[in-house]
Amino acid sequence: MKRRILLKSAASGVAATVLPVIGGSDDRTATASDNCASDINALADAARDLERLHSIVVMRAGAVILAQTLRGPPVDRAVNVKSVSKSVVAALAGCAIKRGLLAGVGVTLQELAPELLPRAADPRVSQLRVQDFLTMRLGLERQSGRNYGRWAASSDWVEYTLTRPFTAEPGSRMLYSTAGWHVLGAMLTEVTGKSLLNLAREWLGEPLGIEFAPWTQDPQGYYLGGNEMSMSPLEMARFGELYRRNGRWNGQGVMADDWATESFTPRTVSPWSNDAYGYGWFLRPMGNHLAAYARGYGGQLILVVPSAGVVVAITSDTSRPARSGGYMSTLHDLVGSYVSTVCIGDDAL
Repeated sequence: MKRRILLKSAASGVAATVLPVIGGSDDRTATASDNCASDINALADAARDLERLHSIVVMRAGAVILAQTLRGPPVDRAVNVKSVSKSVVAALAGCAIKRGLLAGVGVTLQELAPELLPRAADPRVSQLRVQDFLTMRLGLERQSGRNYGRWAASSDWVEYTLTRPFTAEPGSRMLYSTAGWHVLGAMLTEVTGKSLLNLAREWLGEPLGIEFAPWTQDPQGYYLGGNEMSMSPLEMARFGELYRRNGRWNGQGVMADDWATESFTPRTVSPWSNDAYGYGWFLRPMGNHLAAYARGYGGQLILVVPSAGVVVAITSDTSRPARSGGYMSTLHDLVGSYVSTVCIGDDAL
């Protein structure tokens, strides 16, 4: 059964060569012309034709203008967002900086959580910086793809990660790996004395109204950083909206003041999609705009287009991969077609 909530919308297009600073507006009802409603209807119709797509939520200028379930659970029910979880951990790092619990992204593992360092680790491991974890430029052997099962079957996920051989110089190039995000989550746990679950609930869940349920823990009890978190499509959209608002919610700072801007600044490049990558977010052009997106296996997606005032959350079938040149590209084209025709209005940002 199809479920849709459709409101009117308005937008503003601003061409840019870098991702702009995000506006700080709060939730409000978007105003619109009949053409704007036509644009969002066209997006909803195009989404319906994608048999792998389960749900889509669109926010425009802080208001939900589309919330549609095509298959699977309704848009207010949590689903596994897979590697979108990495962007959540990145947000928690920004929250820790705001609270003075993390001095900045240049802090090393040795300085922040020396208790996590294995005795057998390469001496360079101790000097890995928070920014190396946030950009997946650790240089350590990847523990995603074919290595993921072996890593997850190990008796100590943190130790296993930090004792793998270096396959690149630290801070040099992106090596996509969930394991580094898990270590970053453990670092946040050690420095705060709180589990990643409790941090997510307190720092993000409470202000944004996101009900984080418990998820996978490693043998030492650390919650998995970088995978298996659950959010509803509406919660995913609110999380993206937090970044569109430059880390503020209802007039209060949730993350460090410049965290969204820093996160949406290119730091490295994905070897698979050739898209840029910041702190936990991929970055790509979208029409006359630049977009940031969090992606998870199968086609779980949060896409933020600050200059258009648009946030889109999509959930998809988790049983099949979403390759950068395949289904994920289809989703980008879907949203890009809408963003390229958004209405121009003063309330976009």
